[in-house]
Amino acid sequence: MTKPLTPTELKRLHRDRRRTTDLRLSLILDGVQKPFNVGAILRSAAAYKAETIWFVPPSATPDEPKVAKTALGCDRLLTWSQIPTGVEAVAAAKAAGYVTVAIELTTSAQPLFDIDLGPAVCLVLGHEERGVKKDTLSMVDHIGYLPQLGKVGSLNVAQAGTVALYEVARQRWSADD
Repeated sequence: MTKPLTPTELKRLHRDRRRTTDLRLSLILDGVQKPFNVGAILRSAAAYKAETIWFVPPSATPDEPKVAKTALGCDRLLTWSQIPTGVEAVAAAKAAGYVTVAIELTTSAQPLFDIDLGPAVCLVLGHEERGVKKDTLSMVDHIGYLPQLGKVGSLNVAQAGTVALYEVARQRWSADD
């Protein structure tokens, strides 16, 4: 019979995975405006041990009350800064050693699982309706999308970000096995 893990067992489970995963993660939020989306992204980023998040205006930032409410304190687990443009944010991520991958629906996008993401990845997420800005897209190393099987054409930016964070981690776990 299977029983739920105790809080101590849960901490051990995650600690063991954390110790065996060689991965650096960061994010660029290129105009993600809705505070509840930003808060949800912060929570997922903290769950996957992201190091840095760059916020490109007009993105909501962690110091906004609605963001903080949704993030549930996870903003304290991340380093973040506001940077004037997506181009500058991508340059900062590349200078920090990250491969940059925009999650966007374009004609040149590849399924995210087909991109060799490597051990240091910066995901770029865009505005809820307009997506990643064109000048930002022109600077990234890759453009990936999340293939979907149903009749819904896209996911909410926070959901897409979480799925993309998981795929980055999954690739590292597969590479480490």
